[in-house]
Amino acid sequence: MQQILGLTRRCVEDYHMIEAGDRIAVGVSGGKDSLLTLVALARLREFYPKPYTVEAITLETGTPGMNFDDVARLCEELDVPYTRISVPVYQIVFEERKEKNPCSLCAKLRRGSLNSALVERGIHKIALGHHFDDAIETLLMNLLFEGRIGCFQPVTYLDRTGITQIRPLLYCREDQIRNVVKKLQLPVVDNPCPANGYSRRQEVKELIESLETRYPDLKQKLFGAVQRYPLYGWDMEHLEK
Repeated sequence: MQQILGLTRRCVEDYHMIEAGDRIAVGVSGGKDSLLTLVALARLREFYPKPYTVEAITLETGTPGMNFDDVARLCEELDVPYTRISVPVYQIVFEERKEKNPCSLCAKLRRGSLNSALVERGIHKIALGHHFDDAIETLLMNLLFEGRIGCFQPVTYLDRTGITQIRPLLYCREDQIRNVVKKLQLPVVDNPCPANGYSRRQEVKELIESLETRYPDLKQKLFGAVQRYPLYGWDMEHLEK
């Protein structure tokens, strides 16, 4: 966990993610990434030089079999306020629309519901659980499927809502996250979504894994390429000017 906190702090400082007095929400889906984002920010606030507060928000999408009671208990242990919002995403995507490619619509509905919840509560900053591997996969997905070089930004300002998204786990590798979540016994909520594991992202993840057997430093080079290219929002030298 100390290594995760060190990487999180470095990422937060490199990209100026946190300012004094920030009220930061963490979008907690129940997955390992969002849970560790919550724990990392809750622990970092204890010694970070710029004081800030943390709270957690979960969208309960109606997916059968998902229960967030253990997440609520974790939030109590961390002294983090927890809000659970019921939205009928599963019903709309799988029962009413019967989407053949459901991930895009699901993400759009969840994103809209989350942004609305933040605006209603007067929260203007949210931490998302994207990590090192997510950035690489997104870069390749955009290149392979859309023919463009692009990736999400470490810090994204949404001018329509006034919300700023931050991604403090960007320097953390997925295997690191998985190991720490297991050691801390965080209450991961299994996702029984019918599309889980059959997405284009999963295809790219498997492609990267196969390439890594021949090129062990592939991920580091691709991540470095994102920072050096530079893609908009990634160039630290520009941020410091």
